[in-house]
Formats: sequence, C-alpha cells, structure tokens
Amino acid sequence: MAHSFGLILANRAVVLGALKVSDLLGLAIEGERSGAFDAVWVGDSLLAKPRLESVTLLSALAAVTSRVRLGVGCMATFVHRHPVMLAHQWASLDVLSSGRAWLAVCLGGPNEQSAAQALEHGVMGVAASERVARLEEGVVILRKLFHEKNASHAGRFYRFEGVTLQPSPAQHPCPIWIASNPTGLTWKGGASAAAAVVERSLRRVARHADGWMTNKLSPDEFRAQFARIRAMAREEGRDPAALGSALYHNININEDRAKALEESRAFLDAYYTARFTPGFVEQWTIAGGPQRCVDELRAYFAAGVGHMALRLASWDQLGQFTRFLGEVVPALGGR
Repeated sequence: MAHSFGLILANRAVVLGALKVSDLLGLAIEGERSGAFDAVWVGDSLLAKPRLESVTLLSALAAVTSRVRLGVGCMATFVHRHPVMLAHQWASLDVLSSGRAWLAVCLGGPNEQSAAQALEHGVMGVAASERVARLEEGVVILRKLFHEKNASHAGRFYRFEGVTLQPSPAQHPCPIWIASNPTGLTWKGGASAAAAVVERSLRRVARHADGWMTNKLSPDEFRAQFARIRAMAREEGRDPAALGSALYHNININEDRAKALEESRAFLDAYYTARFTPGFVEQWTIAGGPQRCVDELRAYFAAGVGHMALRLASWDQLGQFTRFLGEVVPALGGR
C-alpha cells in the first residue's frame, strides 16, 4: 500500500475559542485542493476533552469536500454509543460522502486518566472494566448491520432480532479500524499484566479490524508491533497483507527544533488540558526544519506506516499548513 497523508483538524479548538468553525472547514477545503492529503481526521470525546461532536462535524465536511476520506481517530466514545444507532449514523455519513467514511474506534481513557474521563464513563452508564468487551461486541454488531439483512445478535450488552439497517453504507465493506497503543501505557500488576494487556490489544486488531491506528511509537517500535499484529492476523485465518496501518502524529516545522518542540508542548498542553513532559511531546512530534521533518517522515514510511495522519502542533495552523505544503511535501517528491 502506497503511503498517504491525512490532515488532523483541531475540533477541540472551537470549544477552547482558539479557532472558528470556518477555520476548520477552510483547512479541510484547502487540504483537499492541495492534493497532498488523502484524508481529513477529527477527534472525538464527550466530557473528558470537549469538542465539536465528531459525526456531526464529519457530515459538515462531507458537504464541502468531494475527494478526501473523512475519518474519526479515534472514536473514544464508541463504547458509549448504542451500536445500532451509531451504525445508522455512520452508514448515513458514508452515503452522504459517497463512500468516504473512515471509522477508527478505541476504548477511551481509563477512569484513572482524569476525573472528567471517569465522569464521562459514569454519566453514560459504562463501567471502565466493560470497555474492552463493549468495543469488541460493538464492532461485531456494526459489521452485521452494515452488510446483512434481518440481522440478529445476542451478546453481553445488546440483543436484537430481524434488524435491517437502511441506508446501507456506500462502501462494501465499510472499513472499521481499531486505534490503540498498549505499549505506550503503564499497567498495574507488573510485567506479566502488561504483557497480557499488550497481547490482547494487538490480538483485537488482528481479529476484528481492517487496520490499525496508533501513536507515540518510534519507527522501530511501529515496525515490531505491526509485525506482531500481522502474524496474529495470519493465525486468525485472515490475510495480513490486507490490514492497513496509520500513525496519528504531530508536526511542527521550525529550523530551531527546540522552539518547535516548545511550541508543540504549549499547544498540546492547552489542547488536552494537560502537562506533558518534554520527552512525551518529542516522542509524539515530528519537529525541526523541513529536511529533518522529511527524514523523520521517510523513516516512518520505511517502517511500514501506510497512512500518516498529521496534526499541526501550533495555534498558527495556517502558517504550519503552508510550510508543510511548500517545504516538506516537495522535498518528499510531491504527490
């Protein structure tokens, strides 16, 4: 699979008062017009990190674009949403966009991550311990409803019989990816518990997903983890070559790398209402002058990343967008 770029829109910035809706729509339009991007991505959260609701925003983007794929990465509220209702919404988005919807689901943060995250799970009636099972059951249900008539399901959380969803998605199959980075977290219970969590997380992708989206991995880490997923897919009787891959990453173009990382950290701290360490930000950001950015992007593509979703880690979204198109893309050989 040839590599491609996606443009991540900062849909939380509208709630923070840093950007207007017109700014997001304008960036999406210009991103498509440039030919440099194959997808536009938005984030998703309810209470933990408030922002414009993802499916609603993607529907608006469907009306102002015609070519780019429309992704949510990751849908952290997937475990909160009733899968029958979500299947109807997502199929409708796919029809409205003529088959451009790209769903990447994830678990959402654990209760320990923040009080707001705990409130989000609590207000939606979802126990943190149920998230994995709800995600896996939800993916199974969406696949049934997207492509079957008179579908039935009897699971731990949902039961129904004889359901035919209309409209059906324009895409057949309608892609469902899973976003995760189990190796980037710490777990209670020691090394054995951590290994078990990583194993199950990667196995979930191999068994249920059309592709894997991850973040905060080096090229070597990505190569190793994706190789494990593909090996597991083969064990599951699936074609490992059919699995897609994507990295959700940040970029800041500045000849002074220290200043690029400093600006990225200030942006990410404000965006996530957090205090990230410099090391964490560096792990999650391509930073420096155009040639350094090119070299780092090439390293990821050489490691097997198929799609690079990039967030402009600066409040000067247009300035970074212009530099990326004018100084990074041409040095990569254009599109």
